[in-house]
Amino acid sequence: MYLATTDAVAKTSEQSEVRRGRVAGPVLALGAVSLVTDISSEMVTAVLPLYFVLQLGLSPLQFGFLDGLYNGVTALVRLAGGYAADRGNRHKLVAGGGYALSALSRLGLLLAGGATAGIGAALAADRIGKGVRTAPRDALISLSSPPDTLGRAFGVHRAMDTTGALLGPLAAFALLWATADAYDAVFVVSFCFGLLGVLMLVAFVPNAGAPTAARPQAPAVRRPGAWRSGALGLVRVPAFRRVLVAAALLGAATIGDAFLYLLLQRRLDFAISWFPLLPLGAAAVYLLLAVPAGRLADRVGRRVPFLAGHVALLGGYVLLLAPTDGWPLLIGVLLLLGVFYAATDGVLMALVAPVVAQERRASGMAVLQTGQALARLVAAAGFGAAWTLWGVQAALTCAVLALTVALAGAAALLRPSEKSPGGPS
Repeated sequence: MYLATTDAVAKTSEQSEVRRGRVAGPVLALGAVSLVTDISSEMVTAVLPLYFVLQLGLSPLQFGFLDGLYNGVTALVRLAGGYAADRGNRHKLVAGGGYALSALSRLGLLLAGGATAGIGAALAADRIGKGVRTAPRDALISLSSPPDTLGRAFGVHRAMDTTGALLGPLAAFALLWATADAYDAVFVVSFCFGLLGVLMLVAFVPNAGAPTAARPQAPAVRRPGAWRSGALGLVRVPAFRRVLVAAALLGAATIGDAFLYLLLQRRLDFAISWFPLLPLGAAAVYLLLAVPAGRLADRVGRRVPFLAGHVALLGGYVLLLAPTDGWPLLIGVLLLLGVFYAATDGVLMALVAPVVAQERRASGMAVLQTGQALARLVAAAGFGAAWTLWGVQAALTCAVLALTVALAGAAALLRPSEKSPGGPS
């Protein structure tokens, strides 16, 4: 009797907190894990473009292929991670395995000793770990939050995640400056932060439970044949398919951040020692706008900020084509890039969650993230090829045209179809 009464009181308290607009505890715990893990990963990734292009002397085509490969290598493991998480309700276990693999990849970088093959293998392991953990983690966030506050929940998580992205490059810059470009020190400290993230996940993040009255179920379309056919069967659900195609279409017209940073360094000709600090500008804007963008998405519908974010990215491309120079160019591109991520990253997950049944939540998010990752692989390789063959101006012009067409297509696919902001509206 006591346990039943206590459980009822706890559920009533949880509902009261939701009504007051508070973010659930598991979301905050996952945000803290992501913050620490992003410090670890961004310490390494912040210096990769500089290392590959300026030190190893790779061409833009080669760098574009590698950048796209490392982002696309997660495709199959995303699907496997989502499927494994949904089977037996093992979201925390699968996510923890991904975090652990990424942490261990830092040791691989340390042991590679500058060998390109070893560095490539370590980076691939990091991307695989990220691919495994992302869908289960986002599923945990969505399963811990009611549908009408998903935008805010993902916004808070992404803000905390971006805090780590903000601190990571700064830590890498400070270490390289203090140790006279000793990359080993960056790898060791990165591993320590990654290990801390794994321990925090184990200690503070509960696993998602089965749907209860305290956790409203999503108004998803339930077609038994589609769900039984596995993760790819989700594509048969029209609402999910529209979001998937729109995200892939826009992803295929989105060139990698690394290219934008390389273009800024090329245009402004600043010292390469400042290169790792470029992501800080975009991360700061993302940090400030992630939560407001999530709240706006909950109020007006997630379609609007998602498309508006890509319009901001288009503005960044146009700015790089314009004769703008100096601080206006630097601030403008980083500002628009930060707006793009704040309005699209978490908002996309909040957009798709209500149209996927809870028992297939991780699988659905994995399918969506896989489609987006493969599309961005094509975009990175295509932009690198265009830059190499035709020059940077022609490549940027192609990117502007491609994103404009993709925006028109995505706007048609995500046309308002439901009054609820949880749907693709």
